[in-house]
Amino acid sequence: MKKNLTLYALLFSMTAVNTYAEEVDCVTTSWKLIGANHKVCVQAYDDPKVKGVSCYMSQAKKGGLSGTFGLAEDPAQFSLDCRQVGKIIIDSKLPEQEVAFSEDTSLLFKETRVNRIYDEKRNTLIYLAISRKVIDGAPANSISTVPIMPWGK
Repeated sequence: MKKNLTLYALLFSMTAVNTYAEEVDCVTTSWKLIGANHKVCVQAYDDPKVKGVSCYMSQAKKGGLSGTFGLAEDPAQFSLDCRQVGKIIIDSKLPEQEVAFSEDTSLLFKETRVNRIYDEKRNTLIYLAISRKVIDGAPANSISTVPIMPWGK
C-alpha cells in the first residue's frame, strides 16, 4: 500500500509541474489529409519559483489520426530560450537542481522536462530541457541561461 502511495505522489508531482505552460501559437510544418497537421508549437512557461523569469519552448507535435486523438509520440525536437522579464524574486532558497517544468510527449513513458540549475558562483540560472524516456532515455537537449541582474531603477 505504501509503495502505491509513493507512486501516486510521484506521478502527481510530475504532472503538477506542467500546469504552468501557456500555448502561444503553432505553425504547420506538414499538411495531413486526415487528422491534425504536423506542427511546431511555442509555449511560454513562467518559472513558478523564480518570479521575473519566463521560458519559451518550441516543440514538434505529431499530427495525423494518432496525433488528433493524443496517441502519437511527439518527436524529441525542441528548442528552449529563457529570459529575465522583470525583477527576479526568489522567495525561498533554490536547490542546486530541480525540475521547473514538465510536459508529456506521449501517452505513456515519454516527457520533455526542463531542469533549473543554479550556478551560485556565476549567479546564473541554467535551464536545461531534455527529452526523457522512462526506459532508455533520449539525448535530445537544449539549454538557456539567465544571469540574475538588477531590473529597472
